[in-house]
Amino acid sequence: MFVTEGLDVPVREIARRAGVGPATVYRHFPAKEALVAAAFTEQVRAWRSTMDEGLADPDPWRGFRVTVRKLCELQARDHGFTTAFKSTFPRTLDLTAMRAASLTSAAALIRRARETGHLRPDVGLADLNLVLMANTGIPASTPAARGRFADLMVRGFRAR
Repeated sequence: MFVTEGLDVPVREIARRAGVGPATVYRHFPAKEALVAAAFTEQVRAWRSTMDEGLADPDPWRGFRVTVRKLCELQARDHGFTTAFKSTFPRTLDLTAMRAASLTSAAALIRRARETGHLRPDVGLADLNLVLMANTGIPASTPAARGRFADLMVRGFRAR
């Protein structure tokens, strides 16, 4: 439901669609934040894996390019995850830690690509965030547009 309706869907509605009462949901997930964190476990793994693969690529520019494209794909598949990722649930420590680790990894990806001379020197984390924010407007049902958008953004970041 978070994928289709975002994070504002009430726990009562989640319980109704699951065929259980709200008390059952709260027994398993004492706070909505815990339910959100559990719902996005696989997306967290995919996000981490994408960042790790980009950093492990021996070609920093390719690592940056491929990571941007994959992050756009992951994000388009599940806009609810993007909302959860950017939110500040104080008790959802996994997302908070993952967000901090992702920012560190993204900064390293940018630094590595910049050091090769392929990435414009003025590109920073805020620019990558803008790409991801703009990407949320591309429907998941249009993978060609999503790929083209990511490619255009990366080309715009290229120094030469």
